[in-house]
Amino acid sequence: MASLINAAAVTALAGERVDWRFKGLPASWSGLTVAQICAGAPDLFDAGPLGPVCTLSDTALRHNLATMAGWCARHGVELAPHGKTHMSPQLLARQFAVGACAVTAATISQVRTYRAFGVREVVLANELVDAAALAWLAAELDSDPEFRLICWVDSTRGVALMSKALQAAGARRPLDVCVELGAVGTRTGCRDDASADAVAAAAVASPRLRLVGVAGYEAALGHDVSPDGVERVRGYLEWVRAAATRLAPLCSDMVVTAGGSTHFDLVAEGLTGPWRTLLRSGVYLTNDDGLYLRTSPLTRPGAQPGGFIPAMHVWAQVCSRPEAGLALLTMGRRDVSFDADLPVPRRLRIGSDWTDLAGCEVAALNDQHAFLRLSPAAQDVVEVGSWIEFGVSHPCTVFDKWQLIPVLDEHGRVIDLVRTFF
Repeated sequence: MASLINAAAVTALAGERVDWRFKGLPASWSGLTVAQICAGAPDLFDAGPLGPVCTLSDTALRHNLATMAGWCARHGVELAPHGKTHMSPQLLARQFAVGACAVTAATISQVRTYRAFGVREVVLANELVDAAALAWLAAELDSDPEFRLICWVDSTRGVALMSKALQAAGARRPLDVCVELGAVGTRTGCRDDASADAVAAAAVASPRLRLVGVAGYEAALGHDVSPDGVERVRGYLEWVRAAATRLAPLCSDMVVTAGGSTHFDLVAEGLTGPWRTLLRSGVYLTNDDGLYLRTSPLTRPGAQPGGFIPAMHVWAQVCSRPEAGLALLTMGRRDVSFDADLPVPRRLRIGSDWTDLAGCEVAALNDQHAFLRLSPAAQDVVEVGSWIEFGVSHPCTVFDKWQLIPVLDEHGRVIDLVRTFF
């Protein structure tokens, strides 16, 4: 069986030369290839980063990959991690290497990116009604018999538009689709059984489509892990399961899929059955120090030890101490996420030593500055020029700010540089 990704295309990224396009990296690396830099395993801070700089921990990545693979195996589910999280073929290759069966994408442009690296199994977790996109997809499917893509449908109008566009494109292969179900007041998806049944019937009747399953997205209900929040998600998943059971006779090689990064345990509990159950969680790879630390089934309060470890950090330098109790740092909204929580100060680097920054808090972000409120214990140790490591919340909106991210070993040495394509 062919590989799920073109290993040669991924390896070729090591030949890219580092230059001014990649913010945060040491100027001394300019003109060198990724392979040349990593061969020397330089200490990132000895090399002189032009901060701020985003980093990934290799140890944490390895741990998270193994932890999620083991969890999925024990619970009888497959994993198609959401590639929009990192948009990195290198990281996706690592996910495939430990058992992921496909990549999930949100847009046709993301699909094109992953197809450029030979990815053969794709879940497009969205409705696709753009005639130009469907024409490209039809040509891609027809040119590569090993390429498979599944996308969603949630209206008979959508089925008609897709069928018309695929016919006009001369598609030879039918496009696999899942009927999507969405809770009232959330995002896309059929809102009732009658609509779902009508969409399924329309898809079965179309010679250009092949109905293969049912899709949902429980995370559209939010990240509430209280008893009430859990019951709302369970109720939604019960509805999805009932629809899957009802529509199963119409489907080929049936797939039932859901699973964000907060309630994937409930998905495994509620949607496993006489079909392939496919999770689409993506954030597990890095987890975080905020939203998903609080809500992931493997890290939230009460979770068993050994869960995910935060693997992504952003480093910034103190550039000003204009008043007591305040430090300004060279990190802002252009560098780090702020849509879920503000960054979390973790530790201060002093030479080769570290000082914990418990009690300090980021109060605000400007475009290029962070306002760090200092604890009494940190008043005399946080100085202009100090480097501080920050945890992040919602890593999806950190990855998209960095095109080339150093991966550090346990000693802080650079062993890889991960390329992203947003």
